[in-house]
Amino acid sequence: MLALVAAPYVRAEVKTGESFPPLAAAGLRGALPATAGKIVLVDFWASWCAPCKASFPAYAKVHGDYAARGLVIVAVSIDEKAPDYDRFVKKLAPPFATLLDADQKLVRQVVVPTMPTSYLIGRDGRVRFVHAGWHDDTERELRKEIEILLAEKN
Repeated sequence: MLALVAAPYVRAEVKTGESFPPLAAAGLRGALPATAGKIVLVDFWASWCAPCKASFPAYAKVHGDYAARGLVIVAVSIDEKAPDYDRFVKKLAPPFATLLDADQKLVRQVVVPTMPTSYLIGRDGRVRFVHAGWHDDTERELRKEIEILLAEKN
C-alpha cells in the first residue's frame, strides 16, 4: 500500500497589525529604496489593471506631498512579462520606486486579494492600513492615515 503524505497548505495572508515581509528578501527587480524608520506604502499593481493606471497619478501627488516627511512608496508589479512592466513604467514615469515581482514570490507571500492593493506600513514595520482596490476616496483616506502615522513618535 502506498501512503501519500501532503503538507498542509499554509495561507500566509498579511493582515493589519502584522509585520510586512522584508522587501529585500523578495527577489524583486529594481532599485529598492531605503525604508528603515520610514512610513512605507507598498502598492501591488499590474500593467493590465485599469484601476492601477488611475492610482499612479494620485500616488505621484502623495509622494510629492509626503516624501520629504518620511513616506516611501514602493509600487510592486506582479506582471510576469518584464516588457509589460517596462511599458507601463515608461508611460506613467512615476516619481516613486517601482519594482517587478515577476516570479510572484512576494505577492504570494502577502496573499494580495485584488489589484491594486496597498499596504501602509508604520515605522515599526507593521501593517497599519490595507486598501483593496482603488476607489474615489482612496487617496483621501491614505492621506489621513499617513498623517496619523507621521504624527506618531516611535
